[in-house]
Amino acid sequence: MTTIQIERREFLKKLLGGAAFLALDWQSFPKGFGETLSENEYDAIIIGSGLGGLSCAAAFARQGFKPLVIEQHYKVGGYATTFRRPGGFEFDTSLHSTTVGERDGIHNLIPAFPEIKDVLFESHPNLYRAIFPDYDITVPQKNLAEYINNIIELFPEEKKGIEAIFEDMEGLTRDINKFSRAGGEVDMNTFPAKFPHLYKSFNRSWGDIVDARIEDPKLKAIVSSLWIYYGLPPSKLSPYYYAMPTLGYLQHGGFYPRGKSQKISNAFEKFIEDRGGEILIKSKVEKILTKNDTAYGVRTKDGKEFNAKVIVSNANVHDTFNKMLNDNSILKDYLVKMEKFSVSLSSFQIFLGLKKDLIEETGITDTEIFNYTTYDLEEDYEAMKIADLENCGYSVTLYDNIYKGYSPEGKNTINIMTLQGYDHWEKYSEDYFNDNKDAYLKEKERMADSLIQRVESKLLPGLRDAIAVKEIGTPLTNIRYTSNYKGAIYGFDQTIDNSGQNRLGHETPIKNLYLSGAWTKPGHGYGAVIYSGLMCFGEIMKSWK
Repeated sequence: MTTIQIERREFLKKLLGGAAFLALDWQSFPKGFGETLSENEYDAIIIGSGLGGLSCAAAFARQGFKPLVIEQHYKVGGYATTFRRPGGFEFDTSLHSTTVGERDGIHNLIPAFPEIKDVLFESHPNLYRAIFPDYDITVPQKNLAEYINNIIELFPEEKKGIEAIFEDMEGLTRDINKFSRAGGEVDMNTFPAKFPHLYKSFNRSWGDIVDARIEDPKLKAIVSSLWIYYGLPPSKLSPYYYAMPTLGYLQHGGFYPRGKSQKISNAFEKFIEDRGGEILIKSKVEKILTKNDTAYGVRTKDGKEFNAKVIVSNANVHDTFNKMLNDNSILKDYLVKMEKFSVSLSSFQIFLGLKKDLIEETGITDTEIFNYTTYDLEEDYEAMKIADLENCGYSVTLYDNIYKGYSPEGKNTINIMTLQGYDHWEKYSEDYFNDNKDAYLKEKERMADSLIQRVESKLLPGLRDAIAVKEIGTPLTNIRYTSNYKGAIYGFDQTIDNSGQNRLGHETPIKNLYLSGAWTKPGHGYGAVIYSGLMCFGEIMKSWK
């Protein structure tokens, strides 16, 4: 057997070792112990109330355990939050679109929590619109066949390649689902024949998969146009993390919650508290308390201590291990591994409240628009890394087209966003956090003016004159409100060597200390981080049994 065959076999074992995580059997998990806990004592403490932390805490509460969630912000949700400004405007900090389960014809099913019924998701009229220099493509909602036919009409000479690339996406999904149903018990000697799409994707990027099927560089960019959702260009991105969620998005559609993303976070908050869990806001965990390499509690910045059987950090892993834990030799190899993973880009966002209904005036019916200046997505990514706003792509969300009442009557709420590297803003960070922001404010206004001008010229004539409220979010803003390392919005990058089972796991070298959220498995995105919290809970339950 050749070395490459051995490496591929071992890679696939690692990749698929936990592929069955989606199947949660609540009946198999332990129930709450029924113990009387003393003051400041809990079954589980969750640091951070992002959706990964909230779903984990909700799972504990569902099983009759008593969790405590500690959140530094004044509201729960992490990136799944909203903020208000004068004029009746409410802005969503991050959510653009997500997939959601259907129940009795209504899209309101939060994964694994059928008891949550008060979050209603509205369908996008069209999934998204992607504008390139020569093509303006509207992707239909929940109609993959129509989308494939549309791009075949644009590139008839690439018909076989187009069909093949979507078969690759479907094949990867089928193979992983098949492996999951087998419970991971498969004969690796027959793996290439039974799981051909997984086998051939070994050590390949999404760009490699596309290059093998498609010749036209413009078409390559079009079929990879959602790369911005995953934070890496095709040459660096894991094929699993592009193919599977993108296929699900194209097949099952994109949705947005009434009440914006805060509605999801608030629903989890209520679920936890209704079942005896507690949530402490405006409180920052300063230290994770350990003894004999075992976590037993936390200390907050104001000196309060709380104890628990298990600690789950939904905070960023950099702070978890480099700030919240004291130096510990047991972490040496773990930290070396962690430092090899690249941190995702951050974001630059402009939140606009318009004093009139400019969307209706212009006649735009889209809800989510991606505008690309080039077909070279690698070049686009590099421009975003260095904060070159004149030459990088951006997205615009027009969610007044999803449901009436999204904005105050006769007004619009618009978000303009692009990915952005942290390095450009690092020189402003010390002054920023010391409240000396003159240079910072000048730079972010310069960038915002440039991006608003681009959107006005391309999509929304009269935009500048219609602005009543303007807020600008930078990587430093993300750090301020979420404490995410370098303002990252996707945790660690979904590279080939840090995706699937290779991704940083939930268990850590410190006994009783676990991780949930975008920095760990399975990765970022609303659906993924909710599952991350559930996966983390499942691993803890396995150890408790």
